[in-house]
Amino acid sequence: MIAMINDAFTLIKIQEGDIKTFERVFRLYYPSLCLYAYGITGRREAAEEIVQELFYTLWKNRESLQIVHSLKTYLYGAVQKQFIKYCEHNSVRERHRQYVVSTETEASTSDPQQLMEYQELEEVINRTLKKLPDRRYRIFKMHHTGGLKYKEIAEELSLSVKTVEAEMTKTYRTLREEIEKYMRE
Repeated sequence: MIAMINDAFTLIKIQEGDIKTFERVFRLYYPSLCLYAYGITGRREAAEEIVQELFYTLWKNRESLQIVHSLKTYLYGAVQKQFIKYCEHNSVRERHRQYVVSTETEASTSDPQQLMEYQELEEVINRTLKKLPDRRYRIFKMHHTGGLKYKEIAEELSLSVKTVEAEMTKTYRTLREEIEKYMRE
């Protein structure tokens, strides 16, 4: 009963934006949640990424957070859900990689006209990327070539996640406009 009251109090403090309470919960549960996630994934890096993403999401959505049972039960269940998201994300990334590889293979074995169009389009994309402001280009490369998430890029470049999202949106918009212009020619 006392644990449920403490959990309710902790939840209220987190919902109110009390960073100290959130940090206390993080320090208390992070090691055991990582161990639990490691048991599921078998990979330390993946386990840490899952738990970090869980706490990031928890803080981001703190105002709408609803915990029916204990905080501990909620967090362990959330690790399982985060693991599923992690697997889905990796599955999408792998399908995209396979698509790119198969597209490159098809382009290299197709007729000369298709190959030329593919190379021209690739040239348009590369030329457009080189015209981007340095920070925007770096963010794009870190995400697409390095495979980093927006949050990881933000931390590495000391930017907010929103800034990284905005830069990527501008990059995609610029690429789309240039590709559309190329297609009309």
